[in-house]
Amino acid sequence: MSAIQPLPLIDIGANLSHESFHQDLEQVIDDARRVGITHIMVTGTSVQGSRDALALARQYDGFLYSTAGIHPHEAGDYGSQAANELGALLGETKVLAAGETGLDYFRDYSPRQSQREAFAGQLQLAADANKPAFLHQRDGHEDFIAILREYRNALPRVVVHCFTGTEAELRDYLELDLYIGITGWICDERRGHHLHDIVSLIPENRLMLETDAPYLLPRTIRPKPKTRRNVPANIRYVLTTVAECLGMSEKKVAELTSRNAVDFFNL
Repeated sequence: MSAIQPLPLIDIGANLSHESFHQDLEQVIDDARRVGITHIMVTGTSVQGSRDALALARQYDGFLYSTAGIHPHEAGDYGSQAANELGALLGETKVLAAGETGLDYFRDYSPRQSQREAFAGQLQLAADANKPAFLHQRDGHEDFIAILREYRNALPRVVVHCFTGTEAELRDYLELDLYIGITGWICDERRGHHLHDIVSLIPENRLMLETDAPYLLPRTIRPKPKTRRNVPANIRYVLTTVAECLGMSEKKVAELTSRNAVDFFNL
């Protein structure tokens, strides 16, 4: 991708503390800068993962920032001690959002009641810290939107990260004035093609881009990479597909999504 003209981009969600990045993170960061990425939000998905994300944000000061939260897969770990630790992390200046939290009824790795309690608890933490919420939802929309409505007025800003849902779900989120994060799912002709028809419903000031690296490798990459690991530099493929769907230039989409991320995270 070295021949591509760099464009200003912000990856609002990458799991850079994942073990797959332990050996070559410096190269991954260099590649991200080379394609024009100006900031990456490192996602926290557990208490320890949130600590690790903050450590990376400190190491790459001004380029990486982090979130602090417990993913619904780990919701069984949420309790008073975890809440206290997350609350302390949310007091850090480099921790810019609460999450990743939400509901995942697709995998059901944690009991659904535990997921709902952890979700509500972390929304309260976000409200207490006056920080945005970074949310995950898969196959739990009805409960997700019901809980979110209870807390929405207390939250400064909210993004549904890695949106893969239906038009009806999207309209529910936009009714609550949520931001929407689009990943390489939109590049997947098998599972994500429906997003091509509805991404234009997202207001220009509510759209953001992300990779969710090392997951969700865009299937539009040519030639196909030797590894399934996704990296932030691949956000350019998400940008290309989103721009095509919107009938806009890549430059325009890069500019508006980056501006939205700056506003959302108060960079």
